[in-house]
Amino acid sequence: MPWSTPTLKDVRTMTRGEVTGSLSGAAMVANSVLRVMSDTMAALAHLTLRYIDWLANQMLPDTAETEWLDRHGAIWLKNSDGTVGRKGATYAEGTVNFTGIQGATLDKGVQIVAGNQLTYETTQQIFIDGTVPTPCAVRALIPGVGSNMVPNDPLALSVAIPGVDSQATVVVMEGGTEQESDDDLRTRIMLRIQNPPMGGCATDYVEWTLAYPGVTRAWAYPLEMGIGTVTVRFMMDDLRSAENGFPDSDDVGNVAAWLDVKRPVAVKDFFCEAPVPYPIDFTVSMLKIDNPATRAAISDSVTAMLKIRVRPGDTVYRSWIDEAISAALGEDHHELTFKTTPMAASGYLPVLGTITYTTTFSDNA
Repeated sequence: MPWSTPTLKDVRTMTRGEVTGSLSGAAMVANSVLRVMSDTMAALAHLTLRYIDWLANQMLPDTAETEWLDRHGAIWLKNSDGTVGRKGATYAEGTVNFTGIQGATLDKGVQIVAGNQLTYETTQQIFIDGTVPTPCAVRALIPGVGSNMVPNDPLALSVAIPGVDSQATVVVMEGGTEQESDDDLRTRIMLRIQNPPMGGCATDYVEWTLAYPGVTRAWAYPLEMGIGTVTVRFMMDDLRSAENGFPDSDDVGNVAAWLDVKRPVAVKDFFCEAPVPYPIDFTVSMLKIDNPATRAAISDSVTAMLKIRVRPGDTVYRSWIDEAISAALGEDHHELTFKTTPMAASGYLPVLGTITYTTTFSDNA
């Protein structure tokens, strides 16, 4: 039978029984010294058993808590940046435009502040061109997705620089990621344990790709482009959340360069690509509670289902969507109009498209 920690009551009963059994004729009278000593020993034994039970969970990565999970990660995983275990948060980097008087100098290491009070610093020295904005390389001083900015966001110099305007604007500022979550780290550890390195099999490519900062999902397709070829596709759900997790061309190039270092030289042709979004549209009717909260819950539930169940090229089945809608908070019953259609091509990844809500029933044609 599976092991479970005995309750304190059970341990106390067993301890009292052992004590009275060892001391023939001894009576376990309430509030007696013998009972107090027995119950005290029982409490200590129970505490020890609980600790052993907790410790047993830490010994295996599928049940380990954060601190111990990090130890498992440090043993099993090596990341693309040379670190081991959990992927750390990364710093946003990019370019900022400065204006001012012709010839004014902006030194390396000058700090600039965003509207959210996050601080950045210049990583090069520039000389201001008085006729057009002058670009300067900049990086965040605090890691995380919060340090990413969108083009034209304003920044301000933390201290005045002679000849340089105090206001600057973002050209591009991206690359900041959060520290890897426990769930993602646990998934990578289990993948590594259950799939030992095989010198370049499909799972090896998935593990290598997941080791790159910002990558949250990855798939490998040997032979897709012919004998001796491998195609890798991946997603960056947190870093590229504004694009539904789809990586841009720079991301693809960076991951491809990393995989070129790891992959076997015997591979004839290697392809690294971003999946192509394939919106899934459907109609929901006859909702018992049709309000913004229920609709948002349905959208979140279907999005989560697609993230967990679907790979590039997979067909999305009507039953999957039905199940996800039924699991949404606030949904009691519904009718779904959606036709299951095979995916057009292997590189297309289904994502949530447009949900149309009606109060009348329509056939599932």
